[in-house]
Amino acid sequence: MDGGAAVDDAGLKALLEHFPVFWGEVDEPWQAREPGGGAFADTGTAPADAHPTPHQYAAFAGLADLAPAAAFLRDGDGRYLWANHAYAHLYGTVPQELVGKYIEDFDGPAEAAQFRALDQEILTRGTPVRHTLDYRRPDGSAGQAVGHRFPVRENTRTCVAGIYVDLTDQLRAMAQWQEAQDSLQALRDHSGLPCALLSANGRVVEASAAAAELFQLSLPELVGRRAHTLLAPEPGLDRLHRRWNGLITRRTRRLETSAVLVDADGRQRRAQLHLTTVGNSAARARHVWAVVTHHSLAHDAHPSLTAAQVRILSLLAAGSSNGDIATSLKLSRQTVDYHLSRLRELLGAATRPSLVARAYVLGILAPRAWPPRSATASHPLSTA
Repeated sequence: MDGGAAVDDAGLKALLEHFPVFWGEVDEPWQAREPGGGAFADTGTAPADAHPTPHQYAAFAGLADLAPAAAFLRDGDGRYLWANHAYAHLYGTVPQELVGKYIEDFDGPAEAAQFRALDQEILTRGTPVRHTLDYRRPDGSAGQAVGHRFPVRENTRTCVAGIYVDLTDQLRAMAQWQEAQDSLQALRDHSGLPCALLSANGRVVEASAAAAELFQLSLPELVGRRAHTLLAPEPGLDRLHRRWNGLITRRTRRLETSAVLVDADGRQRRAQLHLTTVGNSAARARHVWAVVTHHSLAHDAHPSLTAAQVRILSLLAAGSSNGDIATSLKLSRQTVDYHLSRLRELLGAATRPSLVARAYVLGILAPRAWPPRSATASHPLSTA
């Protein structure tokens, strides 16, 4: 205390009578000897069966009336002595309409019987009880709240006080969230699409069975892997890394790009990657969904193709003759013949049609483009 003034037990008890608190004194076996405090102090001298006046329970009301938790005080007969606004709101009314009335005035027979039984349990046991409460909301829907009921002394009587937090909206939101999670899991597991949830540092958090199959791995082997170990080295990886950082820092929300995937056997395939960040709450994205589409046939790595060789393949796929290709690229006919011979050797194709088909299934040429063109300017089989 300021000034060094001492406060004895009697003085402390007198001081606490003016504060909205409870205090209690117990002996060594934890038997209550003396309770006190001004939280439910009777500020008047009204008889026990009188209706409470507005100035009664003022200390407690000042503490709890505007609290978000719903609180009430009832006597042993089920009559409301006090309620705060949050409790009255559960019944679509105001505290003044509750005070002086009974449980049955606001609750149906089944709920009223349940609440009276809980009150009697408190009065009989003399100890607080924590429980979850089901109730009927004013709109007729089911509600649920969790909290405590406990005994208090008021006007020489033991009454029942309660304080609850309404969980109805939270539980509904959790149910909707769980439904969304179940739908996403079903889509992931049964769509047949190779997809994975990646952490911000590029580690696989979740994956579909189709994704595991694509990389020739089991699901436990795929989950936990770093994503860069699933990509073949190529010049385009630096650009992909920059665009990934743009996703994580939320400069962009989604991107579509081409990449070369490599499976557990070292075989490669060109694929389209669709990357989308999850959520909008943080400055940095925590997760990214990756979906793989239009992946080419798995194949062993080949020597790099030159830009001219990729351009020759695209012109060949468009139906150009060797002479047309030579004119278009300003090359000699002999040079074009040499490149085509070399391409047949590199790609394992004996004829012109099989060479074009091989270029598409290996992902060298874009499958959805006309006129034909390279799938990417930095294709793994190309220095372009």
